[in-house]
Amino acid sequence: MSTTLNHAPARKPFFKVFPSKETKHTQYMSFSTQTPCSSSTATTTVEASMATSISTIHPDILQAHILNRLDGLSLVSTACTSTELNSLASQQDLWTNICHSIWPSTNTPRIHEIISRLPNGWRSLFSESFPLTTGPRVNPPRDHDHPSELISAVDIHYKNKLIFSKVVETETSSSWFLCSPFRIDMLDPKDTCPTPIPNSGSEEACRDLAGDLSLSWILIDPTRLRSVNLSSHKPVSVQRHWLSGEVHARFATVLAAGERGSASETVQCGIVVTCGGGAQGGEMHVRGVSLQVEDMDGVFLNGKGSLGVLNAGFEGKKGMSGRREMEGRKRYEMFLERKRERRERKLKKEGALDMLCVSFGVMVLVSLGLFHLLR
Repeated sequence: MSTTLNHAPARKPFFKVFPSKETKHTQYMSFSTQTPCSSSTATTTVEASMATSISTIHPDILQAHILNRLDGLSLVSTACTSTELNSLASQQDLWTNICHSIWPSTNTPRIHEIISRLPNGWRSLFSESFPLTTGPRVNPPRDHDHPSELISAVDIHYKNKLIFSKVVETETSSSWFLCSPFRIDMLDPKDTCPTPIPNSGSEEACRDLAGDLSLSWILIDPTRLRSVNLSSHKPVSVQRHWLSGEVHARFATVLAAGERGSASETVQCGIVVTCGGGAQGGEMHVRGVSLQVEDMDGVFLNGKGSLGVLNAGFEGKKGMSGRREMEGRKRYEMFLERKRERRERKLKKEGALDMLCVSFGVMVLVSLGLFHLLR
């Protein structure tokens, strides 16, 4: 019986007999009795199928109707899927439009000249300026590594609408700059910028402003072709001044720049946007946009010290995080906590030193008194 079955002629597969719906089912059953293909073979088949489907679409259609509709992060992800898409996603026109849409201030002749010298052009600017700086410096900054000039490209949006955009060039090699407290102002003291931000005067308006306002501060070193974004994208705090009524929105990036245990071990690159000047119930004006560098003792660094911190930011690690504002706020709160702990330790040391001095003085007085009594 077994011999007859072994030499019996193979039956024809059922999928050649039945209609289309049953054909699919029968074909599946027939193939299920065979040895299943390996996972690597299946993966290769899928990749080949995807490559074939992508190659059937004309590159002009991909670029004109698909790639130019993606944002920067989506375009970076698309470039990693295949060699063909990587080539299409590397076109300078795509990255130029993305950078100009995110940062309108970069559409200036000076910045265009700097970007033209970068290896990958506007794609290089995006990869360095969009992510949040997340790590410490790679190498300790040296004096001759400090940039001789800084270019600040600042854009402020309110409810995704541009309300402020400006580029400022700062010369950093003079003795006055190196010895004076570091500060970059985007507006002159008498200049203001009108905005649609309502001046309601309530605390609820400050909370709403924390979610509606966004800022980008790209700092560019034109000599060594480096850039970094010093903003937390969203405000880490929004407060109203109790006397003037002005609203101060603070953006911050925290960097590890100094020696361990020093006041500059962790520093804050703080950006303050000052809004005010409008009548109650009217619209406010941007009256100030400034950048300063503060250590954990609350001291604002001078130009030379700040250049070392900024150099650490240029050379530091950058992370492509989708929630920059959450990460920026978290690191800012950690900076405030470490700042508070350092202040408390300092007060304890000063208190212990005061007690020691008082005790020493009391001992001297007692010794003098006993000396006079025993004479």
